[in-house]
Amino acid sequence: MERIDAGRWFRVRPVADGVTWIDEPYVKEFYRCNIWHLRGRERDLLVDSGWGVVSLRRHIPLVTEMPLVAVASHTHFDHIAGHHEFAERWVHRAEAAFLAAPTRDNTLVDPYVSDAVFDALPPEPFRSTTYCPKAAPATHLLEDGDVVDLGDRVLEVVHTPGHSPGGIALFERATGILFSGDIVYDGPLIEDCPGADADDYARSMHRLLALPVRVLHGGHFPSCSGDRLRGLIEAWLRARGA
Repeated sequence: MERIDAGRWFRVRPVADGVTWIDEPYVKEFYRCNIWHLRGRERDLLVDSGWGVVSLRRHIPLVTEMPLVAVASHTHFDHIAGHHEFAERWVHRAEAAFLAAPTRDNTLVDPYVSDAVFDALPPEPFRSTTYCPKAAPATHLLEDGDVVDLGDRVLEVVHTPGHSPGGIALFERATGILFSGDIVYDGPLIEDCPGADADDYARSMHRLLALPVRVLHGGHFPSCSGDRLRGLIEAWLRARGA
């Protein structure tokens, strides 16, 4: 399979509201994490950091222009493998141990990662058989109800267990923007991976349904409107009698 040079690995697209969408287009869509950059007055926010197979700091100048806090929506490999590049690393307390000591097991590299999840491979020396995120111990532990303050923008931490024990969403009430991680997005959801819990999942869905969301930026697949999000959640709850 072809290998892609590092300079071509990422795709960067401004969306709106000071948000930039960064992703890795040579990863097949289902396995492709969305990396969200939000501009603030005093510091920027990075929600998740992708596969870590190419340096974000070296190849995406946007992430070095301001002081930045890298928040993990949860600690599955495709969301946290670039966190070690950043000085400020925030994660929910329930998954701090995984960020500090990631393994192929606790970050779900096994059984998901193989050459088959790529349309073209990352540059050398990547090998799917030995791939594992690097340790990135948290510098700050998050709890439900905490805030991420960027100076002129404030996002609320919403603990959303279900997909994983320490999953979080970030809600900017002033704009109605929700960064949801993997608990909900406009695509097939993963509800049966190790660490998932069906009852927690339903409770998290109910919490998100109650938020006045205008736009959803999920952990995978394209963004959607708040109305679309509410429709997705209501359909999910009906299908499960929840």
